[in-house]
Amino acid sequence: MATGLILLVTTTFLAASDGGPVSVGNGLVEVRWDQASKDLAFVYVPTSMVFLRGKVAEDQPIDVSSTGLVDPIFGQGRQMELAYEDGHVDRLMVFDGLAFVLIRPGLYNGGTEPKVIRSVRAFSGVLHLNTPSRDLVTLGTGGLLAPDKNPGSYMWLAVAQPSSRRGLVAGWLTCDRGSGIIFSSTEAGLVRISTQIDYGRLLIAPGRREGLEVLAVGIFEDARLGLEGWADAVARYYRIRLPAQPVGHCTWYSRPYGRASDQGHIIQQAEFAARQLGPFGFSVIQIDDGWQAGVSKDGPRRNFTTHDPNGPYPAGMKAAADGIKSYGLVPGIWFMPFAGTSYDPFFADHQDWFVKQADDGRPYETRWGGTCLDMTHPGARAYVQSVVQRIADQWGFRYFKLDGLWTGTATVQQYVNTGYKDDGMGDALFFDPNKTNIEAFRDGLRLVRQAAGPDVFILGCNGPQNMRSYGGAFGLVDAMRIGPDNGADWPRLTRGPLFGSRHYFLHGRIWYNDPDPIYVRDSIPLNHAQLICSWVTISGQLNISSEWLPGLSVQRLDLLKRTMPSHGLIAGPVDLFEHEPPRIWLLSDTKGPVRRDLVGLFNWTDKPRVIGDMLDRIGLDPDATYLGFEYWTNKALGKITGKVELEVPGQSCRVIALRVLEDHPIILSTSRHITQGMVDVIEERWDREVRTLLGICAVVANDPYELRIAGGKGLSATVSQEDVQAGVEVSNRYEDGLTKVVITSPTTRKVKWAVLF
Repeated sequence: MATGLILLVTTTFLAASDGGPVSVGNGLVEVRWDQASKDLAFVYVPTSMVFLRGKVAEDQPIDVSSTGLVDPIFGQGRQMELAYEDGHVDRLMVFDGLAFVLIRPGLYNGGTEPKVIRSVRAFSGVLHLNTPSRDLVTLGTGGLLAPDKNPGSYMWLAVAQPSSRRGLVAGWLTCDRGSGIIFSSTEAGLVRISTQIDYGRLLIAPGRREGLEVLAVGIFEDARLGLEGWADAVARYYRIRLPAQPVGHCTWYSRPYGRASDQGHIIQQAEFAARQLGPFGFSVIQIDDGWQAGVSKDGPRRNFTTHDPNGPYPAGMKAAADGIKSYGLVPGIWFMPFAGTSYDPFFADHQDWFVKQADDGRPYETRWGGTCLDMTHPGARAYVQSVVQRIADQWGFRYFKLDGLWTGTATVQQYVNTGYKDDGMGDALFFDPNKTNIEAFRDGLRLVRQAAGPDVFILGCNGPQNMRSYGGAFGLVDAMRIGPDNGADWPRLTRGPLFGSRHYFLHGRIWYNDPDPIYVRDSIPLNHAQLICSWVTISGQLNISSEWLPGLSVQRLDLLKRTMPSHGLIAGPVDLFEHEPPRIWLLSDTKGPVRRDLVGLFNWTDKPRVIGDMLDRIGLDPDATYLGFEYWTNKALGKITGKVELEVPGQSCRVIALRVLEDHPIILSTSRHITQGMVDVIEERWDREVRTLLGICAVVANDPYELRIAGGKGLSATVSQEDVQAGVEVSNRYEDGLTKVVITSPTTRKVKWAVLF
């Protein structure tokens, strides 16, 4: 939660304008008031190019001035104020080091009665990118679309030229009271962006000025960096600090023992997972829908105060959590914090807890989600608090999957909601008329966090049920389902990569993206299992499986082992503005002892396809010579110059580890993890005097660990005396131009090794 900003009264103004031309800038971006054209010109300072011209309000300002300011979050900056005859003030701000102009529209109620504002049209402008609109694309929550086909994007939008990636990024920095939308259209061969803030019911008292949500606008030579920069700015505003990223299991899609599983099989699952996958990084077992009590004619039962006595957990949910914890795992649980059922006898005496229909005063009900609990009502808040405290403190669950989040906004379900749709926000009435839909929702999420405690991991589920809960959850959840339910069948399996790629820049910054589970069950083709495992592993997004683990074959269980743990690095799609989902991903590790790069090639079509790109386009050194190793075919690719490309079979992938060619032996790949060294190679050092490659690697007990070393034929491989005493064994062979060293340890440990050349 933000505790002070440009946007709040804590801002300090330093100096007034001297009456000259009114502009504010920071060396990266500048905005000028053009007195002749009566509009705002946005300038990319490095090239002095005006990239956008527009207005915040249709009326002309009666006064334009600039001041300095200091903000507790963004630091030193300057601000332009546009004052209007109706009394409202719009503000445009720039801050040192921030590559965006921040726009804060204003409203003023000059009347004698309160005003209720449902929606506000805010900034609108025409792009000047020296590129006709036909050669540009938009990327937003609705997908990769032509500018005139974009239905409106929630919170953010990029307009880019695909081949150069150059383009504009606009994004709402805040979502505190209103839900921001960005539209695009074309006119006279140019692209216009226009923005809107939906409040539902924003009550403005007579004589009161209101500052609205804040929009960030900037131009970037690579619009991917603009999207990432916007997400970083959002994280700064909300002071987001994410906890460690878990790896685990969700019961819902498991076959057999799916939905909520049951008290016998959940313990069997936990024991097996802890023994087989725990050493690799597995940490969570999450129970899904079906454990709770209540009655419902539409969607889940919604009495989360207790378990169904005739259901899968007759001994209760505390016993289930205790059983999972007994194996050293974190117990997780699914519930719907803001959803009730007005006709359930449990809620019969609590009809005042529900949001009301504006037309007839009946409880506000929505499809599948049930009746929306009013997070401005003291009784409803006390109920939600008691439910959360019971689940966290009395039962002991430390991982929450919160479903049906949109019910906290009192809007209709629109699943699958991606591009903008009018959802009638404002049709419902809250107990506190001073709270907007988004405020009520955010207050509810804060209540859940406070009641659960800081160490409970909170996963939101899910944005596309109604995208009001997407931006509305910024800064208040640790992870978010960014797409609809997937499945083990093709093409449902690809939904995670489709939505996870579209929202990739949120991951690790605003929250952890949850693309829904990966699948490795023996009934699906091996290439499908390898593809989804590779995509989740390389992208680094939330790694949750939904398999009956004891029933997997050794080969399929091994696939899961190679995805764990999450690498914790920043990955990105190469062809984000060209293909959806992107076909090429780059993951680079510059934090380790040496630089490691990984390129994932993904074929989402049915037929074989050559996939690749030039080195510089991918993000690699175009002048370097690389060595490559492909993980799934277990093959060295030899020297790579100029470009990386391979023929990839249909519905399959290739994962290539890359190292710059050196004049000495190097670790090219390892077997431990799909990232081939990024999570397991702790140290790598070449001792030229004794012609020995030395290293330290994290090895899992009884898991044969193979080093693939390029650059010479190893004469012998050894491990430290301490490792020998611990029972570690090592062998080496020369094969396919690589020295391959196999290390086997009876315990999970860091092994020191050396290879003589």
